Amino acid sequence: MNSDLQVLEKLNEGYIRSVRTSDVQWFEQNLSQDFLNSNPDGTLIDRAAFLRQIAPPCPVAQFGVEDVQIRIFADTALAHGRTTYVKADGQPGAGRYTDVWLRQDGRWVCVSAHVTRG
Repeated sequence: MNSDLQVLEKLNEGYIRSVRTSDVQWFEQNLSQDFLNSNPDGTLIDRAAFLRQIAPPCPVAQFGVEDVQIRIFADTALAHGRTTYVKADGQPGAGRYTDVWLRQDGRWVCVSAHVTRG
């Protein structure tokens, strides 16, 4: 289980880095084909729409994560975290996310994400 936790911690770090840097290729490699994302505005988008959404430069500065908790349940894992950032108007912002990871064909892929902003 420790090696799974280490892999998932690295994937979580990659996810956050890829949001920050608009790294669509990382997401193409690590999202399941049936991935769904719940946006902060309440919309639910599929993998293709998420990849289009993530491609432009990140609209916030100093995007980071804290308070990460990863829980593993056999071949499923949940990653919870708190995001922090600076909005375009210079005001601080924060949110939370929950990513659902599933072990498929011997590797972890993200099948779902839920994002909130405060």
